[in-house]
Amino acid sequence: MKEHTKKRLKQAGWLLFYLYIVLLSYFLFFSEHYGRGYVVEGYRYNLEFFKEIGRFVKYRERLGLESFIVNILGNVLAFAPFGFLLPMIHKRYRSFFKILFLSILFSLTVEVIQLFLKVGIFDVDDILLNTFGGLVGYIIFSICHAIYLRNAKVKRGK
Repeated sequence: MKEHTKKRLKQAGWLLFYLYIVLLSYFLFFSEHYGRGYVVEGYRYNLEFFKEIGRFVKYRERLGLESFIVNILGNVLAFAPFGFLLPMIHKRYRSFFKILFLSILFSLTVEVIQLFLKVGIFDVDDILLNTFGGLVGYIIFSICHAIYLRNAKVKRGK
């Protein structure tokens, strides 16, 4: 791949990453649809692993499909771009353990901000689901990158 093309891809990756952060911030801190338009009195938090996940699985029929999808799958899918875009924009992030650490750190930061701003709920289950999402994104990146490298090698061999 030409250097000019690589530079453009990297710029596009950074642009997508910034856009992702802005959109994620909106949905996590400001979206009225997800109950973020108001500040609640007192701190709301869950420090027990699998408590909320279990509740959403057990009562999924009562809580509704949208609530289940947003709280379980949404937390995973919302952080998948984080794990995909970071290794795309810089080689130093092409490590499973770096993405694991950065996903935990980023998710913890989001949860702490929610706690102090009293918007949303600090939830350790969200940290687990968000981290899993970051790793899913990284795995998808790794597969795509491996396919790209294999195709580039085949082209060079011709």
